[in-house]
Amino acid sequence: MSPRQKMINLMYIVLTAMLALNVSSDVLNGFTQVEDGLARTNATVATRNDAILARLTDFADRNPEKGNPWLVKAREVADATAAMIATVDSLKLSIVRAADGSDADVADIRNRDDLEAASVVMLNPASLRGAKLRGEVDTYRDFIESFITDSTKRAAVDTALSTAPLTDRIMGIKRLWEEAKFENQPVVAAVTLLTKLQNDIRFAEGEALSSLLANVDAGDVRVNELNAFVIPDSRLVMRGEKYSANIVLAAVDTTARPVITVGGRTLPASAAGRYEFVASQTGSFDYSGSLDVTHGDGTVTSHPFSSSYVVMEPSATVSATMMNVLYAGIDNPVSISVPGVPTGGVTASMTNGTLTRSGDGWTARPDKVGSDAVITVSAALSGGTPQNVATTTFRVRALPDPTAYIAIGDERFRGGRMLPKAQLLAAKGLGAAIDDGMLNIDFKVVSFETIFYDSMGNVIPELSDGSSFSRRQLDQFRRLSRGKRFFISRIKAVGPDGKERTLPAALEVIVG
Repeated sequence: MSPRQKMINLMYIVLTAMLALNVSSDVLNGFTQVEDGLARTNATVATRNDAILARLTDFADRNPEKGNPWLVKAREVADATAAMIATVDSLKLSIVRAADGSDADVADIRNRDDLEAASVVMLNPASLRGAKLRGEVDTYRDFIESFITDSTKRAAVDTALSTAPLTDRIMGIKRLWEEAKFENQPVVAAVTLLTKLQNDIRFAEGEALSSLLANVDAGDVRVNELNAFVIPDSRLVMRGEKYSANIVLAAVDTTARPVITVGGRTLPASAAGRYEFVASQTGSFDYSGSLDVTHGDGTVTSHPFSSSYVVMEPSATVSATMMNVLYAGIDNPVSISVPGVPTGGVTASMTNGTLTRSGDGWTARPDKVGSDAVITVSAALSGGTPQNVATTTFRVRALPDPTAYIAIGDERFRGGRMLPKAQLLAAKGLGAAIDDGMLNIDFKVVSFETIFYDSMGNVIPELSDGSSFSRRQLDQFRRLSRGKRFFISRIKAVGPDGKERTLPAALEVIVG
């Protein structure tokens, strides 16, 4: 090919390229018309979305507890949408300024056919504003879809705001979303595409707001039966204490009973919410569980609960008013209880002595004989302020004298029969105790005296070695023959009250 022909071919190629770059005014006018139509649509959709938000606001004002949670979410959607619209508006202004200069007006674009402005703004490798816009659209789309429960509407929003790579119809290769949208696009086309994006954003906002408005009542539980119940804090009230009860309206759906679980065990549907069991042991007990309710939108909410109860032994108190006696100087066991109140909720005090708790019982220790001891009992029901519920007066007496005995193994010999001589010699000494079935108190014998009679009838006294028989006493025992007797007298003993006393009664022993 000659140099001349090469020159002609090159000029033809340049001319063809120039013709390709020259966008016709009809196409540019078409984009302008589309832009105007989209702008009007955006305004209409925005008005509709504002109306939905106003309905949610009005409902929340009338029913804050129910409406406020949904209104908060709706405002989050509106705020996110406003931020996205503002971001797109700033990009449109930046593209028009790149084409028309700093005095550019998006509503009146002078260089509508500029093919570089959109690429310079959106595809600049330094600012990456197109890639950033793609990321913001992805974030917004995921945020909006989290509020849409309808899968079909959610799929529509996903399609409208998709930023997946697009396939070039001429080259047949995939290109990034921002490259396919803004590379070599006239300014008016780029602005129109961004307005279309705003339209999709408004559409997504409307779907989310509509879903939130629909969901205000979707989670409500439908009922077909209303019952009134009185739930007292306690059915047992002491005189002077406040009676408290909650009077409530219970709404139930007899066609869809909730699932009730108590202590890991699910109640049968036939129980109709009634929890019953047989109490097997006494004390205070707690229990807890959950009530699962299925709502109209298919969601299930779990509502935990807990309560407590007190189990007491079946009992009746019978007391003789003439026998209210405490013994001075010793620990007297006392039983104190208040029906309906656990042991830990009962307090008591005593005059003329001390009163202390001992396990589940009490121990009273009076000080002065002859002065009454008054026990005052206080208790509180249902967590109220403790108050006096009983006052009992006890007469304080000295311990009665014990009875002396000779310890023969596990047996206590107190006379009245013959005592074998071998058992007598095996005995260690003398003891004393009150063991009449009401009191069981041991005394310590300090000393005693044995009285023997010789053949002439003379009295032979012998002193003990403390509580033990002395050697001389044991020698006398060995000399006694069957049928002989001796006496133990002047027995001195000390009780738990610390007082020493001489027992008035003598112990007669007949050797067998």
